[in-house]
Amino acid sequence: MHYTTTEAMALAEALTEELRDSPHRVLIAPPFTALSAVRGVVNNSNIMLGAQNMAQAESGAHTGEVSVGMLKDLGVQAVILGHSERRHVYGETNELVNKKVQLALKHGMDVIVCVGETLTEREAGRAEAVTEDQLFGSLAGVSQQDLAQVTVAYEPVWAIGTGKTATPEDADAMHAFIRKRIGEEYGQAAAEALIIQYGGSVKPDNIKDLMAKENIDGALVGGASLKTETFLPIAQYEKA
Repeated sequence: MHYTTTEAMALAEALTEELRDSPHRVLIAPPFTALSAVRGVVNNSNIMLGAQNMAQAESGAHTGEVSVGMLKDLGVQAVILGHSERRHVYGETNELVNKKVQLALKHGMDVIVCVGETLTEREAGRAEAVTEDQLFGSLAGVSQQDLAQVTVAYEPVWAIGTGKTATPEDADAMHAFIRKRIGEEYGQAAAEALIIQYGGSVKPDNIKDLMAKENIDGALVGGASLKTETFLPIAQYEKA
């Protein structure tokens, strides 16, 4: 929940200019209020337009919600679902996230599914169990064909604002576990094709070490995405 429409447009304009030759797949997800304006900025660029969330229903009496049809009408190509803040602050369950995932895929949108354990869960030795439960709870009923439209983002909640740091080795180990379990459920080819992003305090000074790991395919960037001086070195990490 950052930036007015004017501020979001200014950031999008700077990113569109600086990343026009980027070899990477780049997506930005501004607040709902700025989506229409930012679409005009990134249209015909190599930057995808994403949304931070969406409703679990196509329409109806859901005051305050934003539907998949509304997002598609604005040119949104992908939606972030099950973000740690949605799960832990707003109480979204695996079942609710799954309804959203199924609906987004039904309408041809790409989906970023977020999973990850809290500090208490990790210290209790439940990191893999919790992540697995979120992963397959969120993907219930998703076919192998539809999985091609899904990106998984591993967010270790314990590494955000706790003073504890997830090392690249910590992150890669969980990414490897996720890929292994996807392979067991969907087949090895699907597991190898799956993009698994890391989303725990990604910064310019750790992006190269993270991306050097075998199972880390990208980044879901939080606070560092709010300024060009911190986001660009991440998006252009090979040039750093």
